[in-house]
Amino acid sequence: MNKICIVTGGSSGIGLAIVKTFINSDYTVYNLDIQHSSLGHFIQCDMSDVEQVHQAITQVISKEKQIDVLISNAGIHRSANIENTSEQLLDEVFSLNVKGAYAVTKAVIPLMKKQGLGSIIYIASDQAIIAKTNSFAYNLSKHALASMAKTTALDYAKYNIRANAICPGTIETPLYHNAIDKYCNESGANKADVHAEEAALQPLNRLGQPEEVAEYALFLASEKAPFITGSLQLIDGGYTTG
Repeated sequence: MNKICIVTGGSSGIGLAIVKTFINSDYTVYNLDIQHSSLGHFIQCDMSDVEQVHQAITQVISKEKQIDVLISNAGIHRSANIENTSEQLLDEVFSLNVKGAYAVTKAVIPLMKKQGLGSIIYIASDQAIIAKTNSFAYNLSKHALASMAKTTALDYAKYNIRANAICPGTIETPLYHNAIDKYCNESGANKADVHAEEAALQPLNRLGQPEEVAEYALFLASEKAPFITGSLQLIDGGYTTG
């Protein structure tokens, strides 16, 4: 019997790579996303809407009767310091990045408790560890996910439910390219030059790839990582060691 994995925000970027990797490892994967995808079992869901999330998880449970892995990945990035962070922008970032993770975790926990097992993985960021400029709301949200991993790990360890956060550095995704495009449009910089500069900032002299994060998630979700919980797992090419 295949294990059941739920991925939020699995239609692009890191989430899409996770969906592919888990399907290739014989998981039955449900993708909760607002953007349609033909890969896995797609459920259209606005992750910032708690009721929609609850209904989506109820739908999965009615079909599968079990949930082995939850990967909370859905998120957005907005660049701004605190002065340029409006209340609307702050709410937008927290509604998806934090409230979405809260909603889906709360929805799957009762079944995982009943099963006596489960692995919950939050896709956080190196910004759960360090700060970066013009990233006030995003940085706050990723620290919140790190906290969620730790508190969930402690509260549910007695039910054999593990919770961890993966903290990627600069990963080459559509989100990354959109951010670079926006910067180049505003500054007039050359994209190839900016891309090369970003790569040079990494000790390994390249950007990370979504598939590398996906493989890390697969390991953390597996029986090969039974004693890992409440942890923040960096995958940043050495960026935060400096």
